[in-house]
Amino acid sequence: MSELTHFDEHGASRMVDTSAKPETLREARASALVRMAAATAALIRDRKLTKGDVLEVARLAGIMAAKRTDELIPLCHSLPITSAALDFAFVADDLLRIDATVRVFGRTGVEMEALTAASVAATSIT
Repeated sequence: MSELTHFDEHGASRMVDTSAKPETLREARASALVRMAAATAALIRDRKLTKGDVLEVARLAGIMAAKRTDELIPLCHSLPITSAALDFAFVADDLLRIDATVRVFGRTGVEMEALTAASVAATSIT
């Protein structure tokens, strides 16, 4: 089992030791798709929902989620994220694409943070 990074030679869980790795700029991107009724998409796109701006709420939810990924995913490193951005595009009348980009200057990547940002943003819309 020693070839698996999150398990030691006895199969016990462990956090990966990144202390020997150099600090570099690291970036990860993730996306999510949310399908909805075309009428709902139009209301969101045109910012006509009485609840407020759904996409801005989703953007904040995604950014906050990226920053707290280590509290959600076991063995995930706590990272000093330097940037978390979410972009939205309606790619069809009933389909919203969410793109999350997360950056850190550190010893490990931010893939989990980007995935978490995209999925929480999508969840906040549904």
